[in-house]
Amino acid sequence: MKVATWNVNSIRTRLHHVVNWLQANPVDVLCLQETKVMDDGFPQQRFADLGYRAYISGQKSYNGVALLSRQPLSEVSTGFAPLLGEGAIDLDEQKRVITGVLDDVRILNLYVPNGSSVGSEKYAYKLRWLEALRDYVQMLGGRGQKAGGQGEAGEAKLKTQNSTSLPAPQSLLICGDFNIALEDIDIHDPTGREKMVMATDLERQALQSVLDIGLADAFRKFTPDGGNFSWWDYRAAAFRRNLGWRIDHIYLTPDLYTRLIACAINPEPRKLEQPSDHVPVWVEL
Repeated sequence: MKVATWNVNSIRTRLHHVVNWLQANPVDVLCLQETKVMDDGFPQQRFADLGYRAYISGQKSYNGVALLSRQPLSEVSTGFAPLLGEGAIDLDEQKRVITGVLDDVRILNLYVPNGSSVGSEKYAYKLRWLEALRDYVQMLGGRGQKAGGQGEAGEAKLKTQNSTSLPAPQSLLICGDFNIALEDIDIHDPTGREKMVMATDLERQALQSVLDIGLADAFRKFTPDGGNFSWWDYRAAAFRRNLGWRIDHIYLTPDLYTRLIACAINPEPRKLEQPSDHVPVWVEL
């Protein structure tokens, strides 16, 4: 199974790029973020022509997530509220969460808030959102040992949008634009990162609390070194100078981590005309 994640920064603007990439890289599931389009405006037919089904949760001009799958997905759900209840409804106003099951693997596609600036209302929102994510992942069945440890992943139930309770699989793949560089080696220059949004201690701790449920970084299994990034600012020739950040991640429960064959970043789409500022990251199980 091959799964990829890509913040496309507007699916309509980058449609040609995504279609061409899928033709050259026919993954089983492509997880998109920042699609920036309402559901009725999503270009489903272009992907259907390639043999992909589209599962979407869109929003005009901002946010938006989608799953493109060559096989039907089951137990598709959007937002936190189906599991966390009414207390998470306001968090779901921004379309940032979609999940579905392929074979025995639950795929959770996320677009984590940016946070804008340290100490701002958007920064506080990001920390609250990450706290909700931790609760959500626990309820999905993401409990378990860290990769290489011992124990069993927990059982949970997913309440889908039609209010049907269905068992969640233990195998969990979480991917997306996390807007967090978890380690200093994930930043081209971490000097002063303590005051930089996407790299503050509070953000890192919030993400680590999710990972501590029992998730491991797929990319770091094969690539322990720095200098590997998934996002570059449009300014200051950042891509040409490799002044990037690694903020697009794929995390796995231990059973999937042991099945992991490969994980890599594909920087080629960043070289295209009018590219997204992010590039695809993919795993093979």
